[in-house]
Amino acid sequence: MAIPIRKAIFNIPNILTMFRIVLIPLVLIELTESTRASCFLACVFFSLASITDFFDGYLARKTGTVSVLGKFLDPLADKLIVLCVLIQLVAMNRVPAWMFIVILSRELIISGLRSIASTEGIVISAEYLGQKKTAFQLVGMLMLLVHYTYEIDFFIVRAPINFHLIGMYTLSISLFLSVASGIEYFYLFSKKVFGKSVQS
Repeated sequence: MAIPIRKAIFNIPNILTMFRIVLIPLVLIELTESTRASCFLACVFFSLASITDFFDGYLARKTGTVSVLGKFLDPLADKLIVLCVLIQLVAMNRVPAWMFIVILSRELIISGLRSIASTEGIVISAEYLGQKKTAFQLVGMLMLLVHYTYEIDFFIVRAPINFHLIGMYTLSISLFLSVASGIEYFYLFSKKVFGKSVQS
C-alpha cells in the first residue's frame, strides 16, 4: 500500500532527499567564490549530498518507507545537483560546454525512454555501465570542485597534485561510460519493448 504524500514528506529518507536539494545553492555559492577555501567547502557540501543519496535509498528500503514521492524526489535531486554544478563549472571554464551537452542529452534521452517504458509496465534498472558512469562522474566532479593544485605528502615524497587535471580525466572516462551506458539502455529498452510487442 502506497504511503500518503503528507506522511511521506516527513519520513527520514525523503527529509534526507530534500536536504540534498537544499545543499545545491550552498555548493554553487561556495563554488562561485572560487577561492581555495570556498572550493574545498563546495566539495564538502557536494560530498555530503552524495552521502545522503546513499542513505535515503538504503533507509527507505530498510524501513519499508519507499513512497511515490521518494521515487520522484530522489532522481530529481540527483539530476538537479549534477546538472546545476556542471552548468556552474562550464560558466567558470572548468568544464567544456560540449561535455555538458553530451551529459544533458544522455539524461534527457534516458528519462524519455524510462517514461515510455513505464507506460508499458516495464522497469529497466541501472546496468553495470550506468553504475560505473555514476561513480566516475561523482569522483570527477569532486576533483573539479577542489580544482586547485596541492602539495600532497606520500610518505617520504612530496608531490604536486593537480585536482583539476585529475577531475577532467575522470569526467572524460565518465563521459565515455555515459554514452556506452546510454547505448546499452537503448538496447535493453528496444529488446523489452519490441520483444513484448512481438509476444503480445
